[in-house]
Parts: sequence; C-alpha cells; structure tokens
Amino acid sequence: MLSFHTSPLAQPGVGDSGGMNVYVRELVAALAHAGVECTTYTRQWHRDLPREIHVEPNHRVVHVPAGAWDLQKEELEGVLPAFTDFVLDDMRHERPADVVHANYWLSGIAGHSIKHEIDVPLVTTFHTLARVKAEGGDPEPERRERAEASIIGCADAICVSCDEEEDQFRRLYGDPPGQMEIVAPGVEHAFFTPGDRRGARKALGMGSGPVLLFVGRIQPLKGVDVAVRALATLGRRDASLYVVGGSSGSSGDAYVESVHRLVDELGLASQVHFVAPQPHHILSTYYRAADAVWVPSRSESFGLVALEAAACGTPVIANAVGGLLSLVEHERTGFLVADRDPEVFAKCTARLLDDPTFAGAMGSAAAELGRRYTWSFAAARLRRLYADVSSRSLVSCS
Repeated sequence: MLSFHTSPLAQPGVGDSGGMNVYVRELVAALAHAGVECTTYTRQWHRDLPREIHVEPNHRVVHVPAGAWDLQKEELEGVLPAFTDFVLDDMRHERPADVVHANYWLSGIAGHSIKHEIDVPLVTTFHTLARVKAEGGDPEPERRERAEASIIGCADAICVSCDEEEDQFRRLYGDPPGQMEIVAPGVEHAFFTPGDRRGARKALGMGSGPVLLFVGRIQPLKGVDVAVRALATLGRRDASLYVVGGSSGSSGDAYVESVHRLVDELGLASQVHFVAPQPHHILSTYYRAADAVWVPSRSESFGLVALEAAACGTPVIANAVGGLLSLVEHERTGFLVADRDPEVFAKCTARLLDDPTFAGAMGSAAAELGRRYTWSFAAARLRRLYADVSSRSLVSCS
C-alpha cells in the first residue's frame, strides 16, 4: 500500500491528513485481520519516527526517507524518485509484493514506476482527481492532470467509492483500460454509534442550545466560510457552530484568518468555536453532541465525515456533490443543498430545530444507513479485486 504524501498514522484534520488517512489505516487493518499481509509505505514526516512500526499482526508501516521531513505538499513531487527507489529496493530484497495499491496521484506516480520495474499489478485509488476539482472551482496544475492520465492508462484496476464517483470518472476520463471497482469506505462502529446527546455535550463542556458541527481540514475546498454564513442566516443567538480541524495547504493559514474575520464581521464571535483536531475516536462524541453536521465541501469523492456522523445518528446537511449524493438521502437521513447556498443550509437546519420529532426520525434513519458500511466488507471487495488482477495479464501502458 502506497500512501506517499500523508501517513495513515497521522491524526486527521492536521495539515494534509484527512479522510484518506482514515481510509488507508482502517482498510489495511481490515485486510490484515482477514489474513492479508500488508505493508504501507509512507514518506517520513518527522525526524524522530522509527523506520518501521508493526501496528498489529500482518500490518506494518514503513517510513521512507525521501527529502527533508518538513517539506510542504507542493514540494513533494521532487522527492518521488527517492521514495520510489527505496520502495523498489525494499520489495526486491525484503518484502516481495503481489499487488501494489497506490493512494492519491503522487503515490500513483510511484506505483506506475514500480509496476514496470517488478511486473506486479497496479491498483489505484485517486481519492480526488484534477478534473473533478476543477469542476468544483479548485483547478490543479496541468502536470497533475497529465500524471493522472498516465496512471489511468496503466492501472490494472481503479477503485472508486460509489456509483456517483464512477459515473463522474467515466464522464470526465472515459472508460479506463483496467477494471473499475466500487469499494465503499466503512465506519468503525465500535466508536461511531448513536448515543446520548446531553451526555456528549456535558463531556465536551457545551451548553444546552442548538449545536451545529463542521469537521475537517480548514481550507477553501471544505467551505467553513459557508458554514459561518449559514449560522448568521439561521439567526438563532442560542445556536453554536463548532469547527473541529486545523488549517491545510499553502493557503490554509490565510484562509483561517479570513474565516475569523468573517466571524467578527458577522458578530458571531460568541457563537463560533474553533476546536483543534481531535483523535479520530473522540470525534464520535462531537457527532453525538450535534443537532446537525454541515458538509459544505465544493467536491467530495466520498465524504467520510458524513458517514461517521450518520452512523452516530446525526442528520447531515451537505452540498449535493460526488459521494455525498450516495451518503445523504434527501429529507430522510439529511438534506442535500445545491450550490452550497448558506440560506438553504440555514433553512434545512431550522426544520430540524423546530421539529424534534422529524429530527429524531431523520437521525434514526441516518444511523440505519451508517450501519450498512463496514471496513470488513470493503476489505472483502479488495481481496477479490487483488485476486482478479493477479490472475490475468497486466494492462499494457497506454
């Protein structure tokens, strides 16, 4: 498993850590529990990290020395050759691989080279794609689009999270030469399950008024500013918005400052609470404490926050894009909002706050939806896929 630019052991919500970190960590753990020996290669991101961490039986993480440990994400492409050479050497001499599974386009570049060097199948999960982000108003460098096209032309299988992501992929990129497989992420139900809202609020030191929640990296793509404007439009002085996460990307700090200015301009300083990134399992308490979780992202291939919130029995109000279309059943488990309109976010939230019976039924339906998604099922789909690509001729690079 390749996770070049971010470690599955890093805390989500910090820097570039997010849903992909959870995806890789939990999926590899589920594969390991099923008896698949898995090694995740990730770039060393701190000077004091050990070379290897044995997470559990069949599951190890290898920290690859490739450039200075504190490089910015925009600088990482330059150290890909060093990362790739290390992984190749390790596979040749220490841990032969049956399949290489790359996550994100940077890992895909490494996986593409590795496939040709040691003649193993390449499975790719992009998580985000340049053309998809461009449609949402977040253009990426042309070199990323070229790299993704090259990876698509050589991948033996491409994993997507849902029907909507597959349809979007085929519309923007056409039919790939390799297999496409839907591998929906799961949720850890030992943590993410319904619970007592009052108890959760007491544990977190929250008041008794309505609680709205945003969880994720604070960057323009995720739309915290939309959540702030929605709170202003809601017009409830007893309502609070909790923003759990940290800045991300080269413009992250500037965006955080702009959000703080917006909060002050709208007179919401006493109602908006910024919370540092939390350990993943602690997020369940925040989900249970909330009346609604807002997901105003410009694009989402899946939207793990929406799934985790639903599993905790909390209605989700989300932008109607990507995987969120499959995770939110409009007016049953939550609401889908076109074009991230703050007024519609506020109107949907008011419906929940004004009708506790309706909100309770929606929360129960959300929890029912969340129970459909498990990491063990995702791992079973991947095991079958790995067997398929290992038993047939490799895709010729186009």
